[in-house]
Amino acid sequence: MLIDSHCHLDYFRPDEVEDVLARAAAAGVGEMVTISTRLAQAEPLRDFAAAHANVWCTVGVHPHHAAEVPVPEPATLAALTEHPKVIGIGESGLDYFYDRAPRPVQQASFRAHIRAARLAGVPLVIHARDADDDISDILYDEWHTGGPFALLLHCFSSGRALAEAGVRLGGYVSFSGILTFPKSSEIRAIARDIPADRLLVETDAPYLAPVPYRGKRNEPAFVVRTAAVLAQERGLEPAALADLTAENFRRLFRKAA
Repeated sequence: MLIDSHCHLDYFRPDEVEDVLARAAAAGVGEMVTISTRLAQAEPLRDFAAAHANVWCTVGVHPHHAAEVPVPEPATLAALTEHPKVIGIGESGLDYFYDRAPRPVQQASFRAHIRAARLAGVPLVIHARDADDDISDILYDEWHTGGPFALLLHCFSSGRALAEAGVRLGGYVSFSGILTFPKSSEIRAIARDIPADRLLVETDAPYLAPVPYRGKRNEPAFVVRTAAVLAQERGLEPAALADLTAENFRRLFRKAA
């Protein structure tokens, strides 16, 4: 069984999401995590996950939206994870490619999410784009000043140094359809070298559909394609890769175990 560790089911129309879930199940994708990008989504995502046995969710503010609301208090974020279907904090992080929020605001929000993940004892789902050095610096600073926290570098498309920093801090690395793109040889090399017990797969649906669906709307069923490429790079049978990443998922997201 494969698990799509990161998707956005609320980005699908309400009248089509059940078909999306059915196609995922038919493809062998047994579970998925629908990810929050705004705090206003917390209750709707929680209710959707509660209504579907194979769906989990997170709570958090994407760096694109960090300036739309005051930086959340860590305790407030942590309290939102008390529901059994809320298994993580995020996605949060830094995005210096689009810069839709001022960088100091993104950084303050990122630190608040780190502290919330530590308080709640759940993983932090990290968005990283064109901000490797600052993400690494903040992770190390928060780790050494406040203590350990669980983390996941999602949809990995950054440099090797950030992947290695995340792993050194006990973190996990998730690969999306980007892994399948012809020009992603560096990402595939990183995926080959990540310790086996730190690997996850995802879609980031509806974005970043893998080959041969590139350019089309992505959906959780397509994580099978990304997993197949990752299995090939790692020298594993697809079933073994599915078992490995599912085991890693449950170790990281302990509430989903």
